[in-house]
Amino acid sequence: MRATTSIIGFTLIPLFYSIAAYSATELWSADGFSNPESALYDSARDIIYVSNVNGAPTDKDGAGHISRMSKDGKVQDLEWVTGLNAPKGLVQHDNKLYVSDIDQLVSIDVESGNVIKSWDAQDAKFLNDLAVDENGNVYVSDMLTDSIYKLEDDTLSLWLQDEALQHPNGLQIDGNRLLIAPWGKDLQEDFSTKVLGHLVAVDLSDKSISTVGSGEPVGNLDGLESDGEGNWLVTDWVAGALYRIAPDGNADLLMDLNQGSADLGVINNEDIVLLPMMNDNKVIAITTR
Repeated sequence: MRATTSIIGFTLIPLFYSIAAYSATELWSADGFSNPESALYDSARDIIYVSNVNGAPTDKDGAGHISRMSKDGKVQDLEWVTGLNAPKGLVQHDNKLYVSDIDQLVSIDVESGNVIKSWDAQDAKFLNDLAVDENGNVYVSDMLTDSIYKLEDDTLSLWLQDEALQHPNGLQIDGNRLLIAPWGKDLQEDFSTKVLGHLVAVDLSDKSISTVGSGEPVGNLDGLESDGEGNWLVTDWVAGALYRIAPDGNADLLMDLNQGSADLGVINNEDIVLLPMMNDNKVIAITTR
């Protein structure tokens, strides 16, 4: 999975897709990344952060880094923060950018780009996506151990571990619950699953786990974001797809993609979806207007 491309490219490609009842237009495509896993828009600074695994997702090689790019797809700083291992999920709270990095949670000052602190996640193997609640508590999924960790009062600890989480990946806070986009059940050595994942929810108060909608399998789910209209945008990493999932759990294919569509970001007030294409070493932006 290691990328060798060193040239940053930027192209405007007016491609149109019509899948199910929806249409999407590709706004831009930026390449030169190294296995980009997550994209996050910072509205206060009007920039996009991109995590680069830059190698195998479990290698502690110090080769991972964070990039910054403009909202129109121009890369501003390819290696803005370096020295990470295999950074994946991103979430921001105030002036801190939190990054999951295999078995650590890392915080970065968004003004300076300096690493502020890191926390070890005991027994974690594959930390992935992040979410932050209204109190600033950070939740991070560990896909391989069916676990959710929580950073609270400057302490990172195991919050929930349950097979019902179905190898959790994408996370989002939705009122009094934590929504999860799982990879699926019965994970195999090649990262395939015998049963595809579907959205589940965890009550933040009592940690009870429930199915969103019918529980019909959707895919090997990765990124999870609100579309700003009460639905959820979810990527399928293995099949290469972008879905819109309604509150009742019904999933519609919005866009067919290459394998490696990872942890998406959104600019909701402009109906823009940011898609890191991990195997293609690029980030694409689409609009659903």
